[in-house]
Amino acid sequence: MKTVILIPCYNEAKTIEKVIGDFKRVMPHADIYVYDNNSTDGTDKIAKEAGAIVKYEYQQGKGNVVRSMFREIEADCYIMVDGDDTYPADNAAEFERLILEGEADMVIGDRLSSTYFQENDRPFHNTGNRVVRKFINVFFKSDLNDIMTGMRSFSYNFVKSFPISSKEFEIETEMSVFALINNFKIKEIPVEYRDRIEGSESKLNTYTDGLKVIRMIFSLIRDERPLFYFTFMTVLLLVIAGIYFFPILFNFFTTGYVVKIPSLIVISTVVIVAALTFLTGVILYVLKKQHRENLERHLILLNEINKED
Repeated sequence: MKTVILIPCYNEAKTIEKVIGDFKRVMPHADIYVYDNNSTDGTDKIAKEAGAIVKYEYQQGKGNVVRSMFREIEADCYIMVDGDDTYPADNAAEFERLILEGEADMVIGDRLSSTYFQENDRPFHNTGNRVVRKFINVFFKSDLNDIMTGMRSFSYNFVKSFPISSKEFEIETEMSVFALINNFKIKEIPVEYRDRIEGSESKLNTYTDGLKVIRMIFSLIRDERPLFYFTFMTVLLLVIAGIYFFPILFNFFTTGYVVKIPSLIVISTVVIVAALTFLTGVILYVLKKQHRENLERHLILLNEINKED
């Protein structure tokens, strides 16, 4: 059974050697891959000298890096961790065990139940993590503790079934939702989080990246739960139409005259759009259900191929 450590990196020269050394100590049997994403500080050279296999992704953004890693690497267990030395390697063996023994398809390194809020001194990041967690758990009926953690492990089936659309840091949220919506087995392990060392800077922008994540969540709700999304939009349109229609209706009952005919035409148009919106939701729901059935067939095929190998 083959295990690989995947480390996406962008300008992590100050920490990458320690991260590689820690995982080599804990997981000596695992191949360590560092995917350099246009670093300018010599991260790739340091990683090679530390004993990692270095590959390159020239499209900027963590989502692009993860897409390349998942496409190119073949393994039974994939452990992905950031190169900034904020996650300990000590939990890696348990991450590996849960995947190889079939207890999980994705193992999440739960920072938020551990030391994250004590170590992270950026209050808006803390608030953002709570907001994203709440959104996901409400809309996708889950109880995950940490949606956006940078330390996870994956099964072969998950990696080869995950159609990545994110280009940047939204990838963490997309992974979590994909696992939830497609009923993959998820386990969470509390991991100790430590803030970056002095001189090592986060690539995250609290506001712009936060907005990207929120936008990603709404896109995922639309794409993964279309009946809910389009029903909500239908109700919203009908409420707006009703606000303008009922005064006209009450005036007709009172006076016997129909006034504001142009408004009635607009209201009728809004009602027609609402009906089309609901029909769109029903059609997309059926298509999404068929997509899930196709994914199940794909997973069955992957399992059969693995047994033959």
